[in-house]
Amino acid sequence: MSHALISYPTNYPSDCSDDQWEFCAPYLCLMTEAAPQRRHCLRGVFNALRYLVKTGCPWRYLPSDFPPYSVVYQQTERWVRSGVFEAMADDLRRLIRVLDQRHHNPSAMIVDGRTIQSMPESGSRAGYDGYKRKKGSKVHVAVDTLGNLLAVVVTPANEQERHQVGKLCDQVRDGCGQRVRISYADQGYTGEEAREQCEQRGIELVVVKLPKMEGEKKFVLLPKRWVVERSFAWLNRFRRLARDYERMAAHLAGYHWVAAIMLALNSLLG
Repeated sequence: MSHALISYPTNYPSDCSDDQWEFCAPYLCLMTEAAPQRRHCLRGVFNALRYLVKTGCPWRYLPSDFPPYSVVYQQTERWVRSGVFEAMADDLRRLIRVLDQRHHNPSAMIVDGRTIQSMPESGSRAGYDGYKRKKGSKVHVAVDTLGNLLAVVVTPANEQERHQVGKLCDQVRDGCGQRVRISYADQGYTGEEAREQCEQRGIELVVVKLPKMEGEKKFVLLPKRWVVERSFAWLNRFRRLARDYERMAAHLAGYHWVAAIMLALNSLLG
């Protein structure tokens, strides 16, 4: 028996526009609107998730003009398990590249990791990063030369970047096929292990090193390497990603994909 869906018209800056929702809806509809389980409109649920990722508010503090937080959390869990955010981000990346008159799949990627301060919720996943002197989780990413997100791997902060290269390459190959042939990285990826992991997957690892300078140290813009740093800066504007608030690593990775989707949609559709 069909029933009327409960709609949630809101006017927050994080809400998706009509054009953006028209693009997103096919990815997010895991069941038909006539399904008896469906009580709340998906657009309201997705807007609530976007609001949470952008503002960083706790689940229970979602504004009352969104669906109940329990509904949003449960649906987000289904989306994360289904991989819809990765699929949406991949298609958006292809569109952005084609509009920039490039091949829809990149031939090069840039990899790096950043440590996010842990919170009590992250529990046993938190590790200590001796270099950054910070306890938390480490988010390893791969981006293309335009800064579009290609892969995300979440580990404890004590895990070395070079140990995660193979996982990043596998994710990139799943999304981009065999076209990626070169990967740029910083000096944290120096060593035989990282190089061999890339070579086993047909990818050349190029470590971009800091130039030798005498006297005072200063910031140097490194070729290719700056792209992933800019992507981290974009992602850092989403307050939910500024700390590790998540009990499950899959959710932290999923919210990085949501942030990438929001950035890509704003770029394409305003």
